[in-house]
Amino acid sequence: MQASTVSLPSKQCICGINISATSYQEVVELCSRWIAQKRRALSPVPTRYICVTSVHGVMTAREDPELRHSLNLADVATPDGMPVVWAMRSFGRKEQERVYGPTLMLKLCERAEQEQHRVFLYGSSEEVLAGLREKLRSKFPAIQFAGSIAPPFRPLTAEEERDVQRRIREANPDLLFVGISTPKQEKWMARQQQAIPGMVMVGVGAAFDFHAGRVKQAPKWVQDHGFEWLFRLLSEPKRLWRRYVLVTPMFLPHWALQFSGLAKYDSGQQSHEGIG
Repeated sequence: MQASTVSLPSKQCICGINISATSYQEVVELCSRWIAQKRRALSPVPTRYICVTSVHGVMTAREDPELRHSLNLADVATPDGMPVVWAMRSFGRKEQERVYGPTLMLKLCERAEQEQHRVFLYGSSEEVLAGLREKLRSKFPAIQFAGSIAPPFRPLTAEEERDVQRRIREANPDLLFVGISTPKQEKWMARQQQAIPGMVMVGVGAAFDFHAGRVKQAPKWVQDHGFEWLFRLLSEPKRLWRRYVLVTPMFLPHWALQFSGLAKYDSGQQSHEGIG
């Protein structure tokens, strides 16, 4: 199969952040094409990365230029929370559905098992990673793990970051799941584009803890009605109260200003064409 130019999902500016109008199936197919391209290429191919973007990510990025740049540079930034989905629909993306990080991770692992993609896990703790590998193997017995790293819960030194990059390059995975939470994971992926070429990186947030069984996931009906934030706040109030009490409530007025035309948000959107 010859390499061809593949259009990435179009993006909609939501309060200054470019969110992809996409679906689980489209993201899984894109990742498969990128991995196939890497495997048949005679020279390094571009690193790709995918963000799953909730209201927390959108609002944090409004005050954090590095995060905003990282999100808008992403090949795909999925609408991870229902308020983001509703905002997308309000701007004409009527069929948009949620593309939720933990579910996307499972769908990508299912495809990885089928196509023998090598999977690497970066994030959380050694205990959680061990539990995560066990749970994923129970669902996908033939899945191939290329390795895993549990980084310290602090910024890496330059030497530590080079060591992480070296270990990932040597493991040579196809698919790299990153679970170090927003905004760290988006910034980390954006920084790795030159250091670990050819990877497909997917920032999946709390998916590691959910799938390892460490943190309980909200029931689907709670997720579908946009109340997952309340479920998570009640589950982890000390860790998450600032996010859900101080940051995310600002989304509604910003959306209203954009929807009414009273405010213009410059996302710096560029052409989203890629090699697939």
